Amino acid sequence: MSRAQATGVPDYFVRKQTLVNAERFITEELKNFETKVLGAEEQRSTMEYEIFCDIRNAIVQNNKAIREAADFTAIIDCLMSFADIAASNAYIRPKIWDQTDLIIKDGRHPVIEKMITAERFVPNSITMNDTDKQIYMITGPNMSGKSTVLRQTALLVIMAQIGAFIPAESACLPVFDRIFTRVGASDNLSQGQSTFMVEMEETANILNNATSRSLIVMDEIGRGTSTYDGVSIAWAVAEYLHDWKGTGVKTLFATHYHELVDLEKFKQRIKNFNIAVKQDGDQIIFLRQLKDGGVNQSYGIQVARLAGIPDAVIGRAKEILAQIELQHKDAKLTETHATEMTTPVPDLQNTVPPRKEIKAKVRAQLSLFNTQEKDIVRQLMSVDVSNTTPLEALQFLAKLQKKAAR
Repeated sequence: MSRAQATGVPDYFVRKQTLVNAERFITEELKNFETKVLGAEEQRSTMEYEIFCDIRNAIVQNNKAIREAADFTAIIDCLMSFADIAASNAYIRPKIWDQTDLIIKDGRHPVIEKMITAERFVPNSITMNDTDKQIYMITGPNMSGKSTVLRQTALLVIMAQIGAFIPAESACLPVFDRIFTRVGASDNLSQGQSTFMVEMEETANILNNATSRSLIVMDEIGRGTSTYDGVSIAWAVAEYLHDWKGTGVKTLFATHYHELVDLEKFKQRIKNFNIAVKQDGDQIIFLRQLKDGGVNQSYGIQVARLAGIPDAVIGRAKEILAQIELQHKDAKLTETHATEMTTPVPDLQNTVPPRKEIKAKVRAQLSLFNTQEKDIVRQLMSVDVSNTTPLEALQFLAKLQKKAAR
């Protein structure tokens, strides 16, 4: 208020501040209210900290009881979830036994069977042992269900070992120490690792750490490099897992390298299986059923058609495939040097050399064209001129003329 008015203020007004043309006053009541307002935030923080300290001290004093209650609640919650899922989806109680055999009858993938809508989920059975079915060599078309069978088996083993019922008609399972998987395709470019490098590192981890009590899932190993490199690596890995310390390791091995089915002839614990399909002309129907035996084609072009690849590309792919298959059939291996082998190796023509000393060979680079001319040159180079009579030479030339005329 102005100085003129200041002379009439009540006695209980206390001068707070004098300005040039005014005076400021405050009362005891306002002073107390100001103190409360300005100190409220500090008091709130102090009270919150006191409450926090009280709760913390109470927790410390009852720590054991609280942790036991939390653990018990978590277990009940988990088991209730297991029970609810098992009852809702007709799961069964698996038998965990001391034997090493793994037997799953009509097993189902717990996620995929609930996700698919366009078709019925087809169950599959798995019987693995340490005598004649330790390694499943699974072939079949793309999209047929090889990966589903592999992952389904691993998931059911995990579910059984954590105490859950599983989606199957029946199951008897051993206890596995670890489950190793090599599935999918990924890279780590920030660390300079290609897709194939990541694949090989994962494979190395499996080969260096698996035991006879492990379960291994191998899905399409060796696909990140050239065909010959890939087949060689996949073949060698399968052999290693079969021969591991004389006992081997239970392995589900899915592959598009059909040459690997020949391993069954030489490794007694490797068994061939395939995912069945039905072919009607250029159309294929996936039956999703795991059956005995290997297959020798992957129906890649048919799957490409299903994916929507233009017909012009599909047609050209068929032409190229026919030429490659023809040359692949006629091509010969060029001998380089003799190497003693202890086990057979694939020659990429669905044949395996016998178990004895053989000559290591290298295939020439395949070409799509001029295969006839190359074959004639190859035959000419194979002639032993020093030991060929004039009549034999004429007969040989006549044979080449007839072949060139066709």
